[in-house]
Amino acid sequence: MNGILDDFSETKQVRTAIKANWENYHYCLGQSLTVELSIGRHLTWLITGMPDHFMNLVVCSGLPAEGADELIASALAHFRSRNIEKLSWLAEDGVPAMELKRHLFAHGLTLRESFAIEMAADLMTLPEVISTPTGLTIVRVEDYVTLKEWIHVASIGFGVSSKVEAVWCDFFEEAAFEFPFRTYLGLLNGKPVATSQLFTSAGVAGIYNVTCIPEARGKGIGAAITLAPLLEARKMGYHVGILQASSMGYNVYRRLGFQDFGKLSVYLWEQDGKL
Repeated sequence: MNGILDDFSETKQVRTAIKANWENYHYCLGQSLTVELSIGRHLTWLITGMPDHFMNLVVCSGLPAEGADELIASALAHFRSRNIEKLSWLAEDGVPAMELKRHLFAHGLTLRESFAIEMAADLMTLPEVISTPTGLTIVRVEDYVTLKEWIHVASIGFGVSSKVEAVWCDFFEEAAFEFPFRTYLGLLNGKPVATSQLFTSAGVAGIYNVTCIPEARGKGIGAAITLAPLLEARKMGYHVGILQASSMGYNVYRRLGFQDFGKLSVYLWEQDGKL
């Protein structure tokens, strides 16, 4: 997709842009020497080595007519050889759900209860101002010290062990500071409490890594840390914002004007088979 997507009503183009932006985001992260990126006909994966389901992703874009079990077994054997402890296996729309579920269950994966909802919003209709707590400020992450604070808050928000924050910093450092990434930290009365990230690609503004520490939730901070990069993207000329919503953030994004455009089925895997 070339140029900026300027027509939110073109559903097919928006769906294509959501997928392309998400893929390009991970391709860019995959440029780090500490990350393994593999792009295949049926499976694409990004492996960071962090012991977290969503820092190691497999995307299934289809199953071969024959040899699906062998394909899955080979991929899992590779992850075991890399000492990958946890990963998420995502299925795109169009992959036969029951067939994939049968194959993945046979290899010890478990279907997550909720789905990753693909969403998009018309940036021209975004609210300019929303209710936020007194003392909330949102700043750009532009140096390593602030990035370490960002990583720490994101680790708490996503439930990632603090023991791997240094690993996360190592492969995230380039992405935090360089175009087309922009990274944001929310502070409440000077204390870091929330994170988000903007990635502009495929003609749309993608929002990633939105989270708050538990004690900062339910105050409008999540909406604010999402809205700030979207408003900046609008100033840059973008018309459409996209994201993948968890069940926790879904209603927040709906209130900002995001609409559903699809979903990814998410399966979880751990090397010892115990989720």
